[in-house]
Amino acid sequence: MSLPELSPQRVLYSTEQFLAADFDPADPYRLFSEKIYPLLLAARPALAQAYCQSNGRPATEPVLMLGVSVLQFMYRLPDRAAAEHLKYHLGWKLALQRPLGLESFDPSGLVYFRQRLIGHEKAKLAFDAVLQGLKAAGLVKAGHKQRLDSTYVLGLVAHMSAAERLRETLRLALQELADVKALGAAGFWPELWERYVQSKLDWQLSQDELKAKFQEAGADMQRVLEWLKEQYPAGLERPQVKLLARVFAENFQFEQQADQEVMVARVQPPGAVKNPHDPDATWARKGKDTDWVGYKVQVAETVSDHPLQEGEPTRSFVTAMATQPATGSDEAGMKQVRQEQSDSGLPPAPVLLVDSAYVSAEVLRQESVAGRELIGPAQDPANKGPGFKSDRFDVRLPERLAICPAGKPSSNCSCLEEAASGKVSFRFEWGRQCHDCPLNSQCVGKNQKHRTLNVGEHHEHLQERRRQQKTDAFQQRMRQRNAIEGTQSELVRAHGLRQARYRGLPKVRLQNYLIGAACNVKRWLAHVGWEIRRGLAAEADTGTAATTS
Repeated sequence: MSLPELSPQRVLYSTEQFLAADFDPADPYRLFSEKIYPLLLAARPALAQAYCQSNGRPATEPVLMLGVSVLQFMYRLPDRAAAEHLKYHLGWKLALQRPLGLESFDPSGLVYFRQRLIGHEKAKLAFDAVLQGLKAAGLVKAGHKQRLDSTYVLGLVAHMSAAERLRETLRLALQELADVKALGAAGFWPELWERYVQSKLDWQLSQDELKAKFQEAGADMQRVLEWLKEQYPAGLERPQVKLLARVFAENFQFEQQADQEVMVARVQPPGAVKNPHDPDATWARKGKDTDWVGYKVQVAETVSDHPLQEGEPTRSFVTAMATQPATGSDEAGMKQVRQEQSDSGLPPAPVLLVDSAYVSAEVLRQESVAGRELIGPAQDPANKGPGFKSDRFDVRLPERLAICPAGKPSSNCSCLEEAASGKVSFRFEWGRQCHDCPLNSQCVGKNQKHRTLNVGEHHEHLQERRRQQKTDAFQQRMRQRNAIEGTQSELVRAHGLRQARYRGLPKVRLQNYLIGAACNVKRWLAHVGWEIRRGLAAEADTGTAATTS
């Protein structure tokens, strides 16, 4: 589709011309028109790159579609309701500077518009446009302290048993291959078509019957893949067949048994497909009670050190919405956040408040070298057996010295390096010192002669953090991190962050950017509205005082 022409002239019968004065100066729709719409309009040259200049039917104005998309997530509306709001809602017409009348578009236009944004790598456009406006207004600054936390996003998929997953994957692949004429010569084709396309799995089957169906589907997957490899190799490149091969590899393996290779079920690896309708939605667990199939999103926002005045809305704004696979680590998520902030023109925050999932010895070292502060508690040391944990020892790696809880030093230090990863660690041993130690029973295991301690090469950074986090000053600083939980709650309850509307990582990433933009717009307009109302109240008080005098 071609890019429509944008007239620089204002429409005579615009909503702004006739009704703007009837809206309160602090009305969010009026403020959207004044503050946000010009930012979206300034992003039009970037939007134009996703359209042909003079080829095809003119598209709906992309700035309008971008504005509708932001408003849609501000008020948590589906596509059809968003199109109807543009048609009937005067506030939306004012916000988007549209003329009076019943102007609208087919709701499917929003679907194609989102596809166009994703296809031309413009998913972050609205988020960045609003963020640049916040920077210009002085509400987001380069030296702002920030806080970061992750939360999960449920995929738009149903829960499937293992047998259902395999059967549905086969059904999709068979339907994709239905146009291959050579399959007519395969004797198993009618049988598989009836079994997987024309039939459904009976939900009343017992566990033993489900296991049998699982094995049967695996054998049929293998049969299809082997036939394609021999008779129609080009079919192996089709999307659903590639997914079939992936699901087969994730659920089965071959073992040598009694001089023959036997196919057996295997434990699924991390990131395995849980529903073939959205292969990107993977299973993950957070803590003891939370597990889900979907995605993870990292949310970063600014932190203000100045206390809010009475009635003042928050001055914190979202600076990153980094979407990951559900299995992504928080350390990797922090790197992604930093990269996305850099792409948005924001340098790394000099102070970043996080929880323990982001803190490790290596990360603390990197932040220290870069001259930044990562404020967050260190995780408890892993308990790999009986005895005191590593946090009870005073380790001084530059001196190759470690002091045990009983106060006995050891300089018997060995440097170890893993051949595969190159990871370096240090091993301390205490020897005869442990024999007559009063803490021997609490420190040395039953099958050990003396105590040993293994620590990483950057253990001192971790040790120092564990000492810091016990102080009142550290606890006081950590209180500023807690507000990120409220921001996540706002994103979930007001904007629908918890549930994916679409399928696939690129579409969920776009959704999260629009949610972040919508949240920033609401917070910005609320703050501007508060300032306007405060100014009007001050003028009224001045006028009253003058009249009285």
